[in-house]
Amino acid sequence: MSLDTVIFDIDGLLIDSEPLWNEAAEEVFRQYGIALTEQQYQTTTGLRTKEFVDQWFDYFKVSKTMAAEAEQRIIATVLNKIENRGTVMPGVQHIINFFCEKGFKIGLATSSPQELIDLVVRMIGIAPYIKATASAQELPYGKPHPQVYQDCAAKLNSSPSSCLCFEDSFNGLIAAKAARMKCVVVPHHSSLKEERWGAADLKLSSLQNFGELHFRGL
Repeated sequence: MSLDTVIFDIDGLLIDSEPLWNEAAEEVFRQYGIALTEQQYQTTTGLRTKEFVDQWFDYFKVSKTMAAEAEQRIIATVLNKIENRGTVMPGVQHIINFFCEKGFKIGLATSSPQELIDLVVRMIGIAPYIKATASAQELPYGKPHPQVYQDCAAKLNSSPSSCLCFEDSFNGLIAAKAARMKCVVVPHHSSLKEERWGAADLKLSSLQNFGELHFRGL
């Protein structure tokens, strides 16, 4: 089946929010006596905030009775940081224009809450182009489970095999492939050479680099 739909992740792909999530988590976790190394934080990139909090509360043996509060505080903190300091990733307008010109249906699928989706869409100015969004926040499972991508495809009335996804995290890549979709990965520059990205259909250093030859190769 030919491709006619493109679905984008948000955090770290469309907007440079990963450092802000890191800051928010560090600020909130400090109040619970938790301090993560950069390596520890990277192992949970792409997870939902609830799963992120639960994993580290378990690891550091912090009472789960405070987990929901910590989750909401991290989300509120990061929304504020993104609104005030978030920057659009290079190539976003290019990639949106590329697929608009091809008549593709465009969707967003993320582990982040709907409030963040709405904020980023407004900040980037892409509302007229987005036909559907899906958040994994309230789903039984988040990425690397494929449900959020499947839900977005269903909202777009697209077959999974006609969808191309763009991701920056390994959990997101696995989710897209498990949904039977093609996936282009744009990892953070610090992990660009890691072998695990070989699971993707294509690896790029920036959205700006995607072009017609890449598209034809998919």
